[in-house]
Amino acid sequence: MFEMLSNVFVENGLIVSFAVIGVTMYISYLISAKLTKGKFHGSAVAIIIGLFLAYIGGVSTGGEKGLSDIGIFAGIGIMGGGMLRDFAIVATAFGADFNEMKKAGLPGIISLFFGVIVSFVVGVSIAFAFGYTDAVSLTTIGAGAATYIVGPVTGSALGASSAVITLSIAAGLVKSILTMIGTPFIAKYIGLNNPRSAIVYGGLMGTTSGVAGGLAATDPKLVPYGAMTATFYTGLGCLLAPSVLFLITRAVFG
Repeated sequence: MFEMLSNVFVENGLIVSFAVIGVTMYISYLISAKLTKGKFHGSAVAIIIGLFLAYIGGVSTGGEKGLSDIGIFAGIGIMGGGMLRDFAIVATAFGADFNEMKKAGLPGIISLFFGVIVSFVVGVSIAFAFGYTDAVSLTTIGAGAATYIVGPVTGSALGASSAVITLSIAAGLVKSILTMIGTPFIAKYIGLNNPRSAIVYGGLMGTTSGVAGGLAATDPKLVPYGAMTATFYTGLGCLLAPSVLFLITRAVFG
């Protein structure tokens, strides 16, 4: 009986993944309502549960893809993969009101450049503190601190080693996770309660998945605005990091 069910789950992995996510969201919102009285949003609880399950899956199988390394949950790897993720981001961004975006104006544009440069400088500083001194490695890790997409794109363009590219991805993932979990806690202190502030926030933080997840846990209506500028952030980072920022880094560090 168990073997038959296991085969059914494996053959219908994507359907099983939707069911698992649905149950996880239900439990998360139940925990949010009963234990925190709604102060800790259900989406944030779901993110933490997801990270925990990914850890359990990785430890139990010795794999690298978290829960999806377990056969019956393989569909989660497809559901959470790059294709559906990017489709969701693009579809979400289409929900933004262009008039609200125009209101952000110059602050929105400035936030993009400021967010990329500050993240890059922080990443380069940390990499230098841990012993990296060559411009290629510093630039790649600095780009990863911007987002985990900008890092490998920059590293590939500059010919960085696979180890350094991996570190850049790790840096971006840490930033994304911290943004997801931390956004609901800081939202009320920074006035993150309207489309204009969400646009600026997306430009400053830049990690599209982190911003989208964090804003979903704060106010779902803000997600399209933050996701839109965060997407532009990724493109801007891919443009600046392997060119202008690399030249500046090489001039400073030789």
